[in-house]
Amino acid sequence: MYHYQECGLKNIYLVNGYQEIDTPHGKAVSIADVDGLNRVIAHNLITYKPKLTGSEFRFLRKFLDMSQAKLALLLGNNEQAVALWEKKSNIPRWASNMLRKLVGEYLGENKTLMEIIERFNNLDQDEYGESMRLEEQNHEWKIAA
Repeated sequence: MYHYQECGLKNIYLVNGYQEIDTPHGKAVSIADVDGLNRVIAHNLITYKPKLTGSEFRFLRKFLDMSQAKLALLLGNNEQAVALWEKKSNIPRWASNMLRKLVGEYLGENKTLMEIIERFNNLDQDEYGESMRLEEQNHEWKIAA
């Protein structure tokens, strides 16, 4: 199992879909379809995680290829606020819900903002668990069984 820390999250583990290779500089890891892997992580964060941590918020912002300044402008806030949310995990619910909606749109999921809010109001923190284990099957990433 590979601990996929390159995404900026501490709780992502790959069951397969990676290969360890020797290089002149030491061991390296090659991951199959990193974009697909990051899409699955993003989908699971916005769908099943009731409260985002700062690092998860940062992952989703970067997934959208947005700077803190661009996201702050879009949310009607300032860059310093976004930086603090990511550092201290004190993300206002409205900002979290808006980022979820943006990521959902990017992924092609057409849920309304009210559907997203209602889903999270009904989730328990325990339902998500501590870590996310992913596996690659038939050239597609998914949550490991």
